[in-house]
Amino acid sequence: MPLAFKSLSHGTIAFGFFNIESDMLLLDRFFFFSTAFCGYMGDISACGPHESKRSHWDVYHIPDPERIGDLMGAIHGVRFTGFIGELYGKYPFPRNESEFRQKPEGFRTHAIVEAMIDKYAKCSKVPFTMGESQDEVTIGPYRFSRSSFQELIRYVWQGGYPRWKDERRPDYVLAMKEHIDQSRCSLFQGLNLSF
Repeated sequence: MPLAFKSLSHGTIAFGFFNIESDMLLLDRFFFFSTAFCGYMGDISACGPHESKRSHWDVYHIPDPERIGDLMGAIHGVRFTGFIGELYGKYPFPRNESEFRQKPEGFRTHAIVEAMIDKYAKCSKVPFTMGESQDEVTIGPYRFSRSSFQELIRYVWQGGYPRWKDERRPDYVLAMKEHIDQSRCSLFQGLNLSF
């Protein structure tokens, strides 16, 4: 489930996983796979202290909320609209709530999920920037403080809400942690990704 996170530019916005069968994340109206997100963290971790970073992230953008869909309606099986509705039509919310855990093999559904989102979204490159002070980042129009950005990373590390199934993280998430642990980039300073 996506949770509310503080941004410096847009106030509180949603970020997170939204279906346990897919590793796709949403950031307000941007969508991208967690495999890509973790890869971007690896790229950022290569920065030294006081080094700025400019790159581009590949995202799917759905500006119209109607085309995004009704997450709560889809979870409850009563309203299947937009991209999220189509995804939940294919991968419904589990009947047994104890099965509500983010699946570490969600990356295996990339092709199916991409075919769905292509009907609703435009794939584009958005700028990622981090200044020399490394205390803020921007992803497209969204600006985050260091502490808020670290919360996004921690969310992915934990498997969001409801957490990774059996606390088993995918290899790409473990690789992200390793990169962050070895990084001298102060964006990650104080970030504790413990088991």
